[in-house]
Amino acid sequence: MLVFGRPLGDYVDELLMNALLAAVVLGIVYFLPAGRSRVALFIRLLYPVILFLFFYEQTGGLMKLFFPDFLDYQLTSFEKSILGVNPTLWLDRNLINVWLTEILMLTYVLYYPMIPSYLIMLFVLRRFDLIKKSLTAICLTFSLSYLLFFLYPIEGPRYYFATRFGREAAGPVFRSLVNYIMVSSAVHGGCMPSSHVAVALVIMIFCLKYFRKIGIVLVPINIGLALSTVYGRFHYVSDVVVGAIIGIGVTILTLHYRPRFDRSGGSAGR
Repeated sequence: MLVFGRPLGDYVDELLMNALLAAVVLGIVYFLPAGRSRVALFIRLLYPVILFLFFYEQTGGLMKLFFPDFLDYQLTSFEKSILGVNPTLWLDRNLINVWLTEILMLTYVLYYPMIPSYLIMLFVLRRFDLIKKSLTAICLTFSLSYLLFFLYPIEGPRYYFATRFGREAAGPVFRSLVNYIMVSSAVHGGCMPSSHVAVALVIMIFCLKYFRKIGIVLVPINIGLALSTVYGRFHYVSDVVVGAIIGIGVTILTLHYRPRFDRSGGSAGR
């Protein structure tokens, strides 16, 4: 932001927020020893999850950092040249069904408790080493995803194709809940890649490796989540593919390389 943000005054809020977050993190590191209490340990291990809520919100103000407009026209042209159709528009004309909508939106909603449930489970099981491994992959995945949000800004089919949809993908429960989430917390843009798909894959792979039964349960949920992002008009197919590549790639690299850089020897407090 300091180097590329012009006029710099447009990014004052984001810069101040980052400075405040940095101060909070330094305070946690220096003034909250993990051995003080179980609550202190919980905060020391899991505070990065909270940071990414703020970082995601920031991306809304960074969408035009490099490009003045969204680049959906490029991505939709590319997908049509490869697939012969725009998948979102094809689904709108051929496969909108209230029951299918509700099932897929349920898998979309299940993403939101996935991260906290997984990490709290690890904390209860005292798998502190695995929390650190998992958070390494999760944080890298979020960071790469958010970086791409403004390096290649895409607003998504629900905006780009808004005037071309013939039917509403409506549902009484889960679709309504997803709509509420979108209106209340989603930023305009941030579609390339799908960070939902990327991070959900990270958790699924870790579970398949360390908690196989839970991982198997997550397989159909992850498949439904990937489908729901396109069906629900939140993402293009390319967003899902790139998100999957990031999630899988980061997880493999983390599992392979992180032990080489782990100087804590598995201790929870460092």
